Amino acid sequence: MFKKIQYNSPVILTFTFLAFVAYLLGKATGGASTRYLFTNYKTSITDPLQYIRLFSYVFGHANWSHFSGNFLIVLLVGPMVEEKYGSNNLIEMMVFTAFITGIINTLFFPTALLGASGIVFMLILLSSFANTEFGKIPLTLVLVAIFFLGREVLDAIFAVDNISHSAHIIGGLCGGAFGYLKNRKRRPTESCNSQ
Repeated sequence: MFKKIQYNSPVILTFTFLAFVAYLLGKATGGASTRYLFTNYKTSITDPLQYIRLFSYVFGHANWSHFSGNFLIVLLVGPMVEEKYGSNNLIEMMVFTAFITGIINTLFFPTALLGASGIVFMLILLSSFANTEFGKIPLTLVLVAIFFLGREVLDAIFAVDNISHSAHIIGGLCGGAFGYLKNRKRRPTESCNSQ
């Protein structure tokens, strides 16, 4: 039976399993590992863990609801994105999104970063380019940007919660930029809808 199970999306599945291990480690340590290893917050530039947390915060999650909410979307959208853009490109996009979100949040926002929601929004916006013609902007991207990013902008302005809406916005902007740039680099013969 297990021989028929395919590790079909290595980057997405590995990311999911690593985040699950981080979640279990957080439970086992009463949240200490989540606070010290998997949460990005302002600290001294002499703190060596700060540089690790600029990336590692995407693996940490506050509770099961937070983890499952993020990774339900990662597992639904991620394999399609990985198949379209390739595993190496996806790793680069995820690392860049985590880093740029971490840096911007650390420099400009008081909310600590915890979780993969920036990556989730990057994948959602990036998936909008899945079946576009060369050089065109898909209507699905416009609608996703309005619904998802528009809501996040409004929440960032008006909501009083402990959610880093900036991470969602930055992740979505990264996904839209990656999709646009990757789509522009494809030749017309590589387009999914070319004749």
